Amino acid sequence: MGNSIYTQLYRKSFYMSNKKQPKNRSGIVMFGIVSILYTILYFYNSEKVFISFKASLDVLKMIAPILLIVFFLMALLNTFFNEKSITKHLGKESGFKGWFIALLGGILSHGPGYIWYPMLQELRKKGALDGLIVAFLYARSIKLPWLPLMVSYFGLDFTIVLSIYVILGASIQGLITNKFEKSYTPKT
Repeated sequence: MGNSIYTQLYRKSFYMSNKKQPKNRSGIVMFGIVSILYTILYFYNSEKVFISFKASLDVLKMIAPILLIVFFLMALLNTFFNEKSITKHLGKESGFKGWFIALLGGILSHGPGYIWYPMLQELRKKGALDGLIVAFLYARSIKLPWLPLMVSYFGLDFTIVLSIYVILGASIQGLITNKFEKSYTPKT
């Protein structure tokens, strides 16, 4: 009861997060290093530096809307959903509804996977099952905007069968994760 490795790691990380820890300044350090490198390289080949900087801005423009959506969802999550409601909809007692939410959410989500990690971490902290998070991540391989293109290349039958297999695979991976979480009891 509550002695899985995930529970123990979560408790350990929770207690460690309450301790006074030094601030992580790796982002600021990385920004400084990149700025210094851009400045140095500017004197060697300014044209390529501008091309590189423009490419970086293009990537930022591409992911900025997705980042805003994820931050908005995280704000909604933290504002309107408490641990009880998350556990109710995505926890042990969620049943079919939890699987449906995880799979549909994965299919509807867009952008790079790492953008969704902070929100999934918050859901996990509030009681979402690890298996549902795995199912969400696995179901992300179905990309709605690409389905028409897939149909034009491979046909409707292939696209439907592949999508069904991906959904089944996501569910199986989630169930396996939940099974390992329940069955694993570390030696103390």
